[in-house]
Amino acid sequence: MAEPVALAALALEAAFGWPGWLYARIGHPVGGFARLIAACERRWNRTDLPEHRRRIFGVVTVALLLSVAIGGGIAIEAVAARASTGWLVLALAAVPGLAQRSLYVHVRPVASALARGDLAAARVAVGYIVGRDTARLDPPGVARAAIESLAESFCDGVVAPLFWLLVGGVPGLWAYKAINTADSLIGHREPRWRAFGWAAARTDDLLNLVPARLSGLLLCLAAGRGWRTMWRDAGNHASPNAGWPEAAMAGALGLRLAGPIAYDGAVHDKPWIGDGRPDAAARDIRQALAIYVGACGLLWLIAGGVAWLR
Repeated sequence: MAEPVALAALALEAAFGWPGWLYARIGHPVGGFARLIAACERRWNRTDLPEHRRRIFGVVTVALLLSVAIGGGIAIEAVAARASTGWLVLALAAVPGLAQRSLYVHVRPVASALARGDLAAARVAVGYIVGRDTARLDPPGVARAAIESLAESFCDGVVAPLFWLLVGGVPGLWAYKAINTADSLIGHREPRWRAFGWAAARTDDLLNLVPARLSGLLLCLAAGRGWRTMWRDAGNHASPNAGWPEAAMAGALGLRLAGPIAYDGAVHDKPWIGDGRPDAAARDIRQALAIYVGACGLLWLIAGGVAWLR
């Protein structure tokens, strides 16, 4: 049943997303994972604990998250199995794990603000989707940040959740979302997180291994170019996975992405991805969004094709 459910979930999420009124009333399932991670972090990532114990507790946190996510998914599938419209129950349960519409809606205002010359608004808009310092970004820096986030989030927010929905049903999707949330919150290399977040970061790397490469492939297919840059520069990213969609997008747009980035006031001298123009602009964000929409359409074809074959 996973494949028809996946196609229905993609369609429902593209049409409605996760409406603001619903978020205001019940929040978002990812918020539940975040609260559980925060509780574990407060209890088990104390500075008075030795590093090896914090690493063990990080493994326990990952195991706890997976138990909650997979257990909840199995319970939903049990309910769906008894319902006459079980496929719809499963599709609705999968919708919050996808972010096609949300990603588009968050990136588009960055392009709109840059196009009208409102740099302050563009910095605010891009600040909602990136973790880097945005207060001193120039217009090309804002545009590059938006495009990089769009490319990387295409994997984290669309391809990987769909992949794990197809592989493991609703439990698989929510297991991925739990780990991805943990990686974003605690999977960092700073001293505070290095030991406790190690298990979350490594598990996220493993779960994204196939989806990241598939994401790059889909972006290149949607754009009709970018292959050479993807193969050459995917390894320039610090992440073993994020470089694939970013390099694909850089090649597709003829841009240079990544490079030196400031986090918390400190500049990190990261290598460039791509060998094109460094002066990204609003038009490049809009072109990136068009490629993104095309790549999402390819995912719909994949989900529908697998459903038909089975």
